[in-house]
Amino acid sequence: MVDIKTQFDPVLRNLIKNKKQIAIIPIGSIEQHGPHLPISTDSDIVSEVAKKLADKKGYLLLPTITYGISFEHAPFFNLSVRESTLRTILIDLCTSLLANNIKTVFIINGHHGNLKSIKNIDVKLEKILKNKLKVFPLSYWHFMDRDFDHAGFVETSLMLVISKNVKMKLAKKGLTTDKMTKQEILKIGKLANQSFPKATKNGVWGDPRKATKKDGIKILNEIIENLSKKCQTYLTESRS
Repeated sequence: MVDIKTQFDPVLRNLIKNKKQIAIIPIGSIEQHGPHLPISTDSDIVSEVAKKLADKKGYLLLPTITYGISFEHAPFFNLSVRESTLRTILIDLCTSLLANNIKTVFIINGHHGNLKSIKNIDVKLEKILKNKLKVFPLSYWHFMDRDFDHAGFVETSLMLVISKNVKMKLAKKGLTTDKMTKQEILKIGKLANQSFPKATKNGVWGDPRKATKKDGIKILNEIIENLSKKCQTYLTESRS
């Protein structure tokens, strides 16, 4: 793994010159995560996932884009950029990577609100850069055998592994969907996309109270293993 922010220009250019490098761009968010998790949670988790993936596969690791699309969390705290802004930043970064002779990029997403910005970004970049760059957008939670939550069991367990800034004494149960029908879950999900506080009241989707570091390690290892396999599959298919 090469963390590019720690590198020196001559060394980094030499690394790129002598080997076909693959880059990772992690993207997160700054938004409320209930009373017990920091507002940096999404960015913290995706940074750790990207770092471990880069370590495992020997990829170049770019600094995390810590701002995402979180307007739906208002009036709870969020610092948001527009969907078009995030997409433009990603397109510009990928274009810059190609200018530096890096021709394969994995975008690792850590926030649900960013999905529209990365949707079909690979197709857009193929057209813009005339098929000279391969881009693969992936969201880390698609690579675990658990339902996605927000400041619930999964995110809290992961944060217990990677951060000391978790206040478990303040953890409270939020919206849980165990007893809901699929139609009810779909309806509440649409509401959450418009106004997360209206759907969850306290800004938590799930129940974090039984989260543990042990569970977090298990979930994180599962994500890295499955994500690593998916990356390898994409690379193999793109070369054939």
